[in-house]
Parts: sequence; structure tokens; C-alpha cells
Amino acid sequence: MTEAAEAAPAKNETWEVIKTVAVALLIALVLRVILFQPFTIPSASEEPNLYEGDYVFVTKFDYGWSRHSIPFSPPLFSGRIFDNPPKRGDIIVFKLPRDNRTDYIKRLIGVPGDRVQMKDGLLYLNGQLVPRVVKETVQETGGTSVVRPVQRVQETLPGGRTYMTNDFGTNYDLDNTPEFTVPDGYYFFMGDNRDNSADSRLPPEIGVGMVPEENLVGRARVVLVSWSQGASLFKPWTWVLNLRPSRFGHVLH
Repeated sequence: MTEAAEAAPAKNETWEVIKTVAVALLIALVLRVILFQPFTIPSASEEPNLYEGDYVFVTKFDYGWSRHSIPFSPPLFSGRIFDNPPKRGDIIVFKLPRDNRTDYIKRLIGVPGDRVQMKDGLLYLNGQLVPRVVKETVQETGGTSVVRPVQRVQETLPGGRTYMTNDFGTNYDLDNTPEFTVPDGYYFFMGDNRDNSADSRLPPEIGVGMVPEENLVGRARVVLVSWSQGASLFKPWTWVLNLRPSRFGHVLH
């Protein structure tokens, strides 16, 4: 057998491997764009529902698709395809409006036409106090460097969606705000960790501001796995030692 004859099967096998890998990558990309995507929670702004180090499963078909559904947000089109408006109370991943690159995750509080305001640490929606019940007081940091009493407060939005928030008190920077009116095509987001969250209560230059509907990426559904602080890609032993099994499978409300 000649060298050329021996090389042909090897070349064909290499080509088959390349095709298989390419098809697998294409399928993974399509699934990531159309169906779901995992995200890591980088901060404590959504405590007590999401903790830093949670690895969450986000569905991307709930609200339709925009250019931000695609990796690197290429300017292929504007607006949303099969647009389906989100509901108050959804925990949503979106692109930060000031750079259209950074992924943020917050709870949707105001939809177009809503008026949103904080007064003495209480949330008002369209002039009405959002019903709240203090469930307990715990000692924790809430993502800060100081352990302090934190109230766990259950809020109930119009429509019946309930969820828990963290409340340090009524004298923090964003506990009193002007009344915000949400314009058409935009949404108003807040962190559940109310006194430690840069969100729509702050202007886009330093916070989030109003979020265009095009910037919505998907709805956070469940915590897949979770690691406590100190876990590091470069410290393999922390992959196991810093696991938080109690967070696995935590469904988000």
C-alpha cells in the first residue's frame, strides 16, 4: 500500500472528527440562543433569593428573542422576535443599558405605564403601598462587610406574585426616591436585597435606569448548583469543599 493510500483514511477520519465537533458546537449554540443559558450570580443584590456563587438556569424563550439573545449581541436586527411581555415579579437577566454587554439580574417591579416609588423603605406601585409582611429578623451581612440585623419581608405584587426581600432599615440611600413613571418599551427593575442593590432607582450612568425591552435576555428559573465565597477555578479542592448542596435545585419565585 502506498503512502498516499495510507494517508487517505487518516484524512477522512480527521475530517469526520472536525464535522462532528462542528455540528456539536452548532447544536450547543442554537440551544443557547433559543432555549436556555446558565449564568453565575456575581453579587449579593438578589439575596435572600439568589446568593453570590449560585449558578442559575435561565430560559430564553419566555419573552421572545432579540440581538442580545445571541453571544456578543451582534447588531443583526432590532426589537424582539415573537415578543411576549414579562410579568411583574419575574427575575430576569438583562443587558445593562449603558454598555449593552454586562449581564445583570434583578426582579421586574414596574411595567410600561407603572409609577414606582420608595418612601421610608416601603415600595409604592401606582400610588398604592405594596403589601408586605415581616417574616423574621436574622443576623447576616446581606453582602456587606458588617453583620447586622436584617428583616426578611414578604412582598405581594398586583396579580398575587409573592417573594422575600432583605431590609436593613428605612434610612438607606435608596429608601426614599422620586416617583418613576415607566415609559412604553421599558421596564423598571429592583434587587431583592433592597439596601444593597444598584438598580433602576439609580440613573443609568451609575446604576441601571430604565431597561429597554430589547435588553431582556431571559427568565431565571432555578439554581442548578452553588458555591460559597472562596471557591476558585484555580483551586480545584474548593470545587467540592465550597459546594452549597442546600441551594441545589432551588426554584426561583
